[in-house]
Amino acid sequence: MNRFWFLFKSTAVRLSALYILLFAICAATLVFYVTAMSQGLLTQQIREAVQQEVDAVTRAYSTGGMNGLLRTLERRARQPGANLYIIAGPSGDILAGNVASVQPGVFEETGWTSVPFSYQRYADSDRDRQHMAIANIFVLDNGLRVLVGRDLGEPERFRVLVRQALMIALAIMGLGAIVIWFGIGRNALKRIDRMSDAGKKIMAGDLSQRLPVGGSGDEFDRLSVSLNTMLERIEKLNEGLRQVSDNIAHDLKTPLTRLRNKATDALDTTEEEQRRTALEGIIAESDQLIRTFNALLMISRVEAGSVVAEMSPIELSSIVADSAELHEPVAEEAGLTLTSSIEPGISVQGNRELIAQAIFNLIDNAIKYADDPEGGGEIALKLSRRPDGICLSVADQGPGIPAEKREDVVKRFVRLDESRSKPGTGLGLSLVEAVMELHGGTLELSDTDPEKAERRGLTVSMIFPIKPV
Repeated sequence: MNRFWFLFKSTAVRLSALYILLFAICAATLVFYVTAMSQGLLTQQIREAVQQEVDAVTRAYSTGGMNGLLRTLERRARQPGANLYIIAGPSGDILAGNVASVQPGVFEETGWTSVPFSYQRYADSDRDRQHMAIANIFVLDNGLRVLVGRDLGEPERFRVLVRQALMIALAIMGLGAIVIWFGIGRNALKRIDRMSDAGKKIMAGDLSQRLPVGGSGDEFDRLSVSLNTMLERIEKLNEGLRQVSDNIAHDLKTPLTRLRNKATDALDTTEEEQRRTALEGIIAESDQLIRTFNALLMISRVEAGSVVAEMSPIELSSIVADSAELHEPVAEEAGLTLTSSIEPGISVQGNRELIAQAIFNLIDNAIKYADDPEGGGEIALKLSRRPDGICLSVADQGPGIPAEKREDVVKRFVRLDESRSKPGTGLGLSLVEAVMELHGGTLELSDTDPEKAERRGLTVSMIFPIKPV
């Protein structure tokens, strides 16, 4: 009993029981309705057939008298599937006919019997007395009573047949419900149990767990895929938070130490010029720290999606052209050539400030790392349409980034320049990737010239999805 109630707590079992009950009620109602209508139709046909017999017998009596009536009844009584024919006296005693006896009181009234009555055939045994019939009784001129009736076995057999069909249908339905529950319901319950187990591990802190996906594409799979996507996002944010905490402790320790040392130098020195120099260094270090924290705040805002409401149609071609024009003098000052190939009329749905900041970061990184020991060097800025989206790429001819390290460079504070000889915070590509995720795009890193053994360069591509603007 306890196990029964435990199973009945399951939604699948309750739904199965509810559907079985609903189907049983509908099936029973339909069967009883069809049975009643069919029985009524058969009874009406029987009445019409009996009435025709009554008319024929009446005509035989009118034309042939008592002898004609007896001959007619005898002939009709011998036919296959004959009706009931009885001639009885005024007191109800059977004088002739093809019936051995009838229920007492049948001959007390004339016309149609109000309710079906029982009768016994000549060949019946004691256990075969339960024959039911309806009849029309009329009185002759000499006072004799004539009964013309019809057995109700056919409607009764039809009613029994329909009830048996209902019972068989209910049995098959119950068996089918059990089979469906074992085949589908239990499988659904097992999937829910697996999802529950995974959820408990996730709540315990193991964010690497994922809800099971069966591959059928049903509601459970769609729910699991959505929750897994959410879990991947949460895990990524937590991992980013952990990395930020570690990297802040590591990367900000050095500038804070320098800041403290310069403040100490400013206090120790008595020379005005040295003190001014120390204070200027403190200001420069402070500005760098402010830029770092601003970049962190910007990445957090972008990843949290707090700037989604600021999305609007923007002309990407003009933004890229303005960025190229702005950075040409900076590139020339660094001994580099900045070229641009911009397809006109390209627009996207996005945030102008964030996209401009991402382009600035990419060009700034290219200028920092594209310097050639032999002099010269080129940075190529390109905007074009591709089958998979709109591609904005910045390519340099620097040392490039090894393929195995490209996933790391988009993490916060990660810098391949371990000596920290290049200025920067290690947040530039992190911001670009966050901007692309916000815009539904992707960030791709590849070699500019993969045929070279060294200095293959780096091409960073921002792929925007094609959306109606």
